[in-house]
Amino acid sequence: MWEKIISFAADFFVTGDPLIYGADVSIVITIIAVLFVLTFFKKWGWLWREWLTTVDHKKIGIMYIICAFLMLFRGGVDALLMRTQLAVPEFGFLAPDHYNQIFTTHGVIMILFMAMPFMFGLFNVMVPLQIGARDVAFPFLNSLSFWLFFSGAMLFNMSFVIGGSPDAGWLAYPPYSGLMHNPGVGQDFYIWGIQISGIGSLMTGINFIVTILKMRAPGMKLMKMPMFPWSVLSSCIAIIFSFPILTATLALLFLDRYAGAHFFTLDGGGNPMMYINLIWMWGHPEVYIIVLPAFGIFSEIVSTFAKKKLFGYKSMVYAMMIISILSFLVWAHHFFTMGSGADVNAFFALTTMLIAIPTGAKVFNWLFTMFRGKITFETPMLWTIGFIPCFVTGGLTGVLLSVAPADFQFHNSYFLVAHFHHVIIGGVVFGYFAGLYYWWPKLFGFKLNERIGKWAFWFWNIGFYLCFMPQYVLGLMGMTRRVVTYGWDKGWWEMNMVSTIGAGLMGIAFLFQVWQIAHGVKHRAANLDTTGDPWNGRTLEWSIPSPAPHYNFAVLPQVSAQDEWWEEKLRRESGPPSPKPAKLEPIHMPKNSAIPIIMAAFWFMTGFGFVFHWLWFTIPGLAGVAICMIVHSFNYDTDYYVPVDEIERTEAAIRKVTS
Repeated sequence: MWEKIISFAADFFVTGDPLIYGADVSIVITIIAVLFVLTFFKKWGWLWREWLTTVDHKKIGIMYIICAFLMLFRGGVDALLMRTQLAVPEFGFLAPDHYNQIFTTHGVIMILFMAMPFMFGLFNVMVPLQIGARDVAFPFLNSLSFWLFFSGAMLFNMSFVIGGSPDAGWLAYPPYSGLMHNPGVGQDFYIWGIQISGIGSLMTGINFIVTILKMRAPGMKLMKMPMFPWSVLSSCIAIIFSFPILTATLALLFLDRYAGAHFFTLDGGGNPMMYINLIWMWGHPEVYIIVLPAFGIFSEIVSTFAKKKLFGYKSMVYAMMIISILSFLVWAHHFFTMGSGADVNAFFALTTMLIAIPTGAKVFNWLFTMFRGKITFETPMLWTIGFIPCFVTGGLTGVLLSVAPADFQFHNSYFLVAHFHHVIIGGVVFGYFAGLYYWWPKLFGFKLNERIGKWAFWFWNIGFYLCFMPQYVLGLMGMTRRVVTYGWDKGWWEMNMVSTIGAGLMGIAFLFQVWQIAHGVKHRAANLDTTGDPWNGRTLEWSIPSPAPHYNFAVLPQVSAQDEWWEEKLRRESGPPSPKPAKLEPIHMPKNSAIPIIMAAFWFMTGFGFVFHWLWFTIPGLAGVAICMIVHSFNYDTDYYVPVDEIERTEAAIRKVTS
């Protein structure tokens, strides 16, 4: 009996690596600490009522952002481990198979489980406020989207200590991800973690398209909408067309592994190149899905801190929508070297060059907005200014890679690694940091310490250039991707050492950000936002108190201009007094629901059962999902009205906006 248990545990849990044992200990200690704190302070009921079952878009957004920061830590540790391994030649810090696992999980976590939730968090906390809405179009679906993402992320991360991590690369190309070459369960964790979270992402895309098109405040025509909702709309359009491709692709790969199909098995009549085409039909739009909202954030910040209307508003809108469409026509530039022929390569080279035009146009619009503006250099603006040279460098190297003959030299080299990180970190991560700093007072009611924030900014930027600029040189020197070690004779170690030092500086920058948040919470009372408008903003979210009440607007705003709140402030300064606010009326709001978190738990069971081929676990999971759907379909008690007296009490308690 005991021998069977020991044998099962040896196969079930990941063993044999001190780093894994350290992770096991830290996970256990963290879980015990969280359980102790919740029990000691009697917060279980509060946690369930206020967070786990909430449908409030702001709280859901905060939970997304918290998850993104946790995943940034996990993915960042993976990056530091890889850079440590590559700092000097012939270093045995990581075994080759462990390096492959870390290489794979780093890419998946940073793109799908860090950038995506960071993006969705900012969608949730700001889009309804900017368009003058009280919630998203489908609050229940919004909660379900988050919990599906969370359960998928947890399922994927569980592979680190149970079963074994995937190791076929972050896009899982066959035959490396096929059953013959990858018989372990790590690749199944990959498939089901992404599948479950991907369902939530698709739901979010649908939800925000409907929210933006149908729930704008009276008078807010599309061309009066702030730029961030426009960027969200263009991103969500790409989501609803690209994520079904990912779902279908991973379903086919799972059938190859689980049911003996041969969609991508060359020996069985399949074609692995079909997988690569499909995965990049999702993968390249995904790059623009996560960067487009960052463009919207930079547009809001530049306009606010330059104290000018955004230059070229219409051209920015057209550029974003064009990018959303063109992003589906460039996927084959990821494999110019596969031998498609000159005509195919020329077409995708041309479309890649074309997509650079609307992208570059936005940079000029931001620069012209700053031109002769009264710029102030608070932390959000610093991140925006830091983004521009970084993203331009990444964009220019992308244009180099779009030239098919040149790509034959750059392909599969560290030049490509440097380009990708220049665009993703310099564009996406810097953009989301800028947005978080910008909207932090609106979310939590207090400002963060600017001095600590600037330390974090400079460490991030200096570390970033130290890390990735040498990688361009390494690529030109012949260093290829995915190498676990190299010889002293290559002449690469100096640049790799500098790159590793840069990665360490970015790790220190992250610690500064953690310190900044902890410092802000500790000194919250001294940094309260008593105006609701700490940056002298231009859009509707700054017209209400900080943090916003659960119903957002006591009276829905009437919009007559692009920057409605800025125009309203000008009217108050120079014109006759504004008319008295409309009479308060009961506000229709959704009720909390436990079904999303319960359904996500059943999805987790389903995925876990499929990973280990446990039908006795999978079938109850699917049954639970079906039961949750049926129960919700017969639940008619889903909303309520906030009475006028409660609105008056809430407004009297929190409204400190100066006239």
